[in-house]
Amino acid sequence: MLGGRPPAMVAREALRGRNYQALWRMRRVYPRPIDSARRYFLGWGDYPYACPVRTPLGIVAPTLFNSHDMWTVNEVFCRRDYGDDRSARTVVDIGSNIGISALYFLTRNRECRAWLYEPVPRNIGRLRANLAGYEDRYTAQESAVAPVAGRVSFGVEDSGRYGGIGVQTGRTIEVSTVGINQVLGEVLELIPAIDVLKIDTEGTELEILGAIRPELLRRVRTAYLEVEQRPASAPESFDAAFRNETWVLRNRALSA
Repeated sequence: MLGGRPPAMVAREALRGRNYQALWRMRRVYPRPIDSARRYFLGWGDYPYACPVRTPLGIVAPTLFNSHDMWTVNEVFCRRDYGDDRSARTVVDIGSNIGISALYFLTRNRECRAWLYEPVPRNIGRLRANLAGYEDRYTAQESAVAPVAGRVSFGVEDSGRYGGIGVQTGRTIEVSTVGINQVLGEVLELIPAIDVLKIDTEGTELEILGAIRPELLRRVRTAYLEVEQRPASAPESFDAAFRNETWVLRNRALSA
């Protein structure tokens, strides 16, 4: 194991060019790049840990609770799995975990507003702490997002990063779900379009995307879905790219 990663994963990641771009960016993103590199690559360091990160709005320091959180910070802020759009004003973040992705979006500019969904109570508490000072620009709902509203069994595990609906972790909790069309509909009642829709739900991403009504999906400019393999086809009027297990969909009509 290297930094908590299996050798096969290390070998696979070593072949991906964007990881070298992330390595290059670490010097600029982290005020303490050597310490951050040791934590990321080798799993060194104690937790909880306030991780300083440079952003367009200045340095922020989210509290991380394990090396898995450090991986998330590096994937989001250095590898830029969710792009680097500094003009995004409206973000819907499904599967917000402890708020790392939300913090990334909120620090691209001072006008961005985010709607966040996270069903695990411990994660929600950590999310709110990590987003202290941004309360006027985000709303967080303690629920999962699914094709339809209801109650479901949700797998949880110690890192807090890999749980999900139907995920077999050996431990489950029951959580409420809100339907994706309700989520998007409520936001789109307030603004004309959603700049970023991020879905990271550990296995139900494509099911959620497929349940979105066409008239709502047409008002989403860019979507990021965490999936293991590139799907065979993209929704109508969207261009697709696949990188770092993230399926990126760009609405041709809204991106022009």
